[in-house]
Amino acid sequence: MGIFMKILTDYMIPPVVLEQQTELISVIVPAYNIAAYLERGVVSVMNQTYRNLEIILVDDGSTDGSGRLCDELADRDDRIRVIHKANGGPAEARNVGMAAAQGSLFGFVDGDDWIDPDMYEKMFGAMRAQQADIAICRYRRVYRDHTVDDSVSRVIVFEGQEALQYYVEEREEYDIQNAAWNKLYRREILEALEFPGGKWYEDIAFATAALSRAQRCVYLDSACYNYIIDREGSIMNTKINPRTFTDQIPAYREKTEFLRRLGREDLADIHDYFLYKRLLLFYNELKRGRNPGRKKYLREITNIIRDNRENYDRVYGCSVANPNEKRKMQLFLKSPALYRCVMRINEAVILPLKMRRHRERPDAGMAERQK
Repeated sequence: MGIFMKILTDYMIPPVVLEQQTELISVIVPAYNIAAYLERGVVSVMNQTYRNLEIILVDDGSTDGSGRLCDELADRDDRIRVIHKANGGPAEARNVGMAAAQGSLFGFVDGDDWIDPDMYEKMFGAMRAQQADIAICRYRRVYRDHTVDDSVSRVIVFEGQEALQYYVEEREEYDIQNAAWNKLYRREILEALEFPGGKWYEDIAFATAALSRAQRCVYLDSACYNYIIDREGSIMNTKINPRTFTDQIPAYREKTEFLRRLGREDLADIHDYFLYKRLLLFYNELKRGRNPGRKKYLREITNIIRDNRENYDRVYGCSVANPNEKRKMQLFLKSPALYRCVMRINEAVILPLKMRRHRERPDAGMAERQK
């Protein structure tokens, strides 16, 4: 596949003055038991410099006063509509919001996060200037004691399925991610698309399908969204658990099948490469920890790995594969116990030596990457 993307360095996104804000953006905010965070998140949407918004708050059966707070916020801004529903999870809440939305563009904000005041003006301005179907922005990772912001002053325009490709390849330089909330979508791109109801990791299938439909995506390499990483009770704080096997791994496998149906066998193999890499990481994490379902989960991972061994020659021959990952998998197939022993040695001895050498010779890492 040819590379047609444009990298626009030091790009100034055209401002969208009030008279030009003619398109309605529907911003869907699911809320479930986040009363401590909700006002900050919703007010950040209310304060957008792009004023032509419809703000749909979906109270997903909250029991902590979040629903009442939604109603109070609606009294302060006539652009807000509140939908109260029985608890069904974030996927169902977003689907209900989309069904009620009237805008020509859709955005999503998680109620415990917040956005910069000019996020939607920037995204709409870039989308309009580049005639794109989807705008994507980088985001800040907000921890309790620090914030990580890798913003760069540039904009990238992806043509055809380039954004899908870089998303599947998990390119670190493009923070595309599964997330629905760092994107602004033209309504027609989401036609007949829904989040898988009742599931965690619901963004995986949705993002893949949406990106596959876009003829052009514009990526803002500067952070506009503030994502809380370590809120207590957040899915991000829930490591390996039953949903890893009932929702997350099946979502990844459905993503592979979707890519095959799309005719992108190359991307399907790349995605499987990262899936198998994750399974080995899950295995290591379980071996290190005290997860109550540890034995069961280890058995499930081992079974998945062994059941797919006929695919490994093809998958580990994909364009992004690291030969070391194939060697790890071959070692695991011979003996999971031997694999874990080698990984312990790697974690205890080899990695610390590499880190020390890098600190002593900061140019060593650059030379290694240039080989």
